[in-house]
Amino acid sequence: MDATTKILVVGDVRGRFKQLFQRVEQVNKKAGPFEILCCVGDFFGEEKQNDELIAYKNGFKHITVPTYILGPNCKEHQQHFENLTDGEVCPNLTYLGKRGVYTLSSGVKIAYLSGMEAAGGDAAASHEFTKADIGAVRNSCLVSKNCSTEYRGVDVLLTSQWPYGIQEKENTNASKLISFLAREIKPRYHFCAINGSHFECPPFRMPKDETTQFELCTRFISLAEVGNAEKAKYIYALSLKPVDKSRLLDLVQKTTNEIECPFIGLDLIGSISKNETSENRQYFYDMDSSGNRKRQGNQGGKNKRPRIQQIDQEKCWFCLSSPDVEKHLIIAVGERFYLALAKGPINSHHVLIMSTKHIPCSAQLSPEDWEELDKFKNSLRQFFKSLGQAVCFTERHYKSVHLQINVLAFEEGYAWKIKHSFEDKAEEFNLEFETLPQLTSAKMLPEMGPYFLAELPDESTLITRQMKHFPLHFARDVFCSENLLNCDEKVNWKECLLDKDEELAHVAAFRKAFQPFDFTDDDDD
Repeated sequence: MDATTKILVVGDVRGRFKQLFQRVEQVNKKAGPFEILCCVGDFFGEEKQNDELIAYKNGFKHITVPTYILGPNCKEHQQHFENLTDGEVCPNLTYLGKRGVYTLSSGVKIAYLSGMEAAGGDAAASHEFTKADIGAVRNSCLVSKNCSTEYRGVDVLLTSQWPYGIQEKENTNASKLISFLAREIKPRYHFCAINGSHFECPPFRMPKDETTQFELCTRFISLAEVGNAEKAKYIYALSLKPVDKSRLLDLVQKTTNEIECPFIGLDLIGSISKNETSENRQYFYDMDSSGNRKRQGNQGGKNKRPRIQQIDQEKCWFCLSSPDVEKHLIIAVGERFYLALAKGPINSHHVLIMSTKHIPCSAQLSPEDWEELDKFKNSLRQFFKSLGQAVCFTERHYKSVHLQINVLAFEEGYAWKIKHSFEDKAEEFNLEFETLPQLTSAKMLPEMGPYFLAELPDESTLITRQMKHFPLHFARDVFCSENLLNCDEKVNWKECLLDKDEELAHVAAFRKAFQPFDFTDDDDD
């Protein structure tokens, strides 16, 4: 029997960090271990109260359970979420992002949405969400299923604001957009906060629709403020088996105390259209839908990407202007990217696509960058197709400082095995992958934080953000496995190093064969 995952959820912290983390430590010792702690509502409070966090930032005190928080619910708190590296506030305390889906190593899926509904549901300040954010979360929950009738919902939905339809008379600030989201993604548990009280209503079932034939059960729970005078419940412990690993009977079996779904009969069509935001999907980790963590507001609605960390290009091995770059490995050079033979290649056609200037990952590419990267990928697809081969692109944004896309091709008859090989290795290393459609924009990728992705010959994309202790040779492990190239001795690139003459020969041969497909050669003409 699959083991369950233990999760803690708390309501508004409002700067009472010492009280919260002491209580969590007690609960963890008594009933743990818990994999994560999730915080909904206002995490920060008044400035004097927030000083309690200094001891944790300086390392004098420690957070025992990895803690993930939602974003600000008011303009005044936005300052606490600026200038973060990979969302880290301090050790073991991480900002989840504005919206997305976080998948635990066990497979438990947690959908999250930060902030309050923007007036009108469209233009938003940095502490507000819009229809586009709702559509993005919905899409990220639904997109990994090949067959719509297989959808079983998500395990947890975290919001700060309440959904409309549950005690709306007492909660005049409830959100119809959140009601729409809950009805669409069908969470087993929906947690929120903000109003300062603890409330649990009886379980209710979301009506079946085009995404699923099952009526799935939701439990709605609002948590009180940490340290509240009424001693109302502010911490909740869950023990979950992921919906994708649960018996269908357990998901659909009804209980005696169920009530009618509070979202039936609500006019949610005006809140969001099914077809909205299809071009603005952000499937996973999104620190800020405005794409700008440095400033408050959305700067006149302009979509700006996060500021790229400045690194001396002369000291980066892969920046084209660096004296350390091994220029004899270069096959073709575009305006923004170049193609080079991999160092320690698996075979003579193992190449890399790299940015000419310093860019850490594909998620931080501009539209112009993405356009040229696509040109390189399409040229390589055509080249390998002419050889009767199918190509796979992989990117590891983890313990790497410069964008590198590994390119490796296989006989077309092996194309169907590539996804299965990734899945087999993922199981071996206890990794969970999500499936995306073909990548068409940097907006589909996590703006902050590490990730690994593989673009498969069938135009689908595998992606994971489970990067703690991620095996650096994972892609080579897959490619060299018995199912594909059957050359385990080449997993470590250092064991495949060639002398310079061999490298020059490989580069010359690849350049000559690739020339009819090389769009950079046309540019030179």
